[in-house]
Amino acid sequence: MTRSEALDLIRRHLKNKNLVKHCLAVESCMRAAAARLGRDPEPWGLAGLVHDLDYELTEKSPDLHTTETVKILEAEGLAPDIIHAVRAHAAKVPCESLMDWAIFAIDPLTGLIIAAALMHPDKKLKSIDLEFVKRRYKEKSFARGARREEIEECRRLGLELDEFIALALAAMQGIDAELGL
Repeated sequence: MTRSEALDLIRRHLKNKNLVKHCLAVESCMRAAAARLGRDPEPWGLAGLVHDLDYELTEKSPDLHTTETVKILEAEGLAPDIIHAVRAHAAKVPCESLMDWAIFAIDPLTGLIIAAALMHPDKKLKSIDLEFVKRRYKEKSFARGARREEIEECRRLGLELDEFIALALAAMQGIDAELGL
């Protein structure tokens, strides 16, 4: 599957523009993590792009999240390691690979970074830095849905929290126009 084909799938299955932007954010962070770890960014990026493909379908039944995605991706012939990572991001299977741990930790981090940007007076990703995000990170009441314990699994990638946040922030700042931030 090419990135273009994955984008077509996303646009067919996700109507919420913010959810599409979330998928783009996870994709960019996954690509950056792969590059940092000396891995191929293509499969990592695809995993990030399609990870929430069935979110709107399963929104009212979170226990079903990723089940429809898996069916679609298997029919498309996507590699098993990408499908496993998609399932791992939602804790449907244990994380086994670096790709699994990356998507597991990146998914909530992108939400925290977006929330931090929206809190800034000009609401721009390029206006925030690592220190700004870290201050928000330490506020337990801020972006409660961004599960800190999952973000901290970045250590499974051999990355310290500061480096991981900086990597994700830079990746998202690189696509700020696509994210509308």
